[in-house]
Amino acid sequence: MKSKTRLHVLLFLSIASIIIIPTHSKDMKSETSLPQSLPPKNLSPFPTGNANTAYEKYFSGRSWLAPLAQDKALAVPVANVTFEPGCRNNWHSHTGGQILIAVGGRGYYQEKGKAARELKPGDVVEIAPGIVHWHGASPDTWFSHLAIECNSKSNKNTWLEPVSDAEYMQAAGKQK
Repeated sequence: MKSKTRLHVLLFLSIASIIIIPTHSKDMKSETSLPQSLPPKNLSPFPTGNANTAYEKYFSGRSWLAPLAQDKALAVPVANVTFEPGCRNNWHSHTGGQILIAVGGRGYYQEKGKAARELKPGDVVEIAPGIVHWHGASPDTWFSHLAIECNSKSNKNTWLEPVSDAEYMQAAGKQK
């Protein structure tokens, strides 16, 4: 009888450990939380690269960066930038301009004072020097674009304030 009782207790505890899951407040961080999602492997034909830690302070959300053009003698830096859903970079400008080529998912580009433009694979954005703008993913899809730095010998970024949630939701056509 004792072995049957032990077996029942072990069975009960096993089932209870599966059913009873500890809950945490949204504000609490748990060391045992699930890992954050990674970009889909088939988002674009280009590599995703690594977490964009060098520029993360200029992004709302997570992004990944994969430098594609390695020959510095060509002086045309090209990188694949991948944004998680809802991620966008701060308002910013480039002294030498920039070209974006959308290669995966759905995103947005907006110049200060103008309506946002939806971006899908194949769309090209030519950004003149000094134009204040932002770009990023839609609220519900991943987004990837090639970023081409123009006039690279003199091109400098000027990072400005984050795109507010209200600005972003308006750009995405989702009023708060």
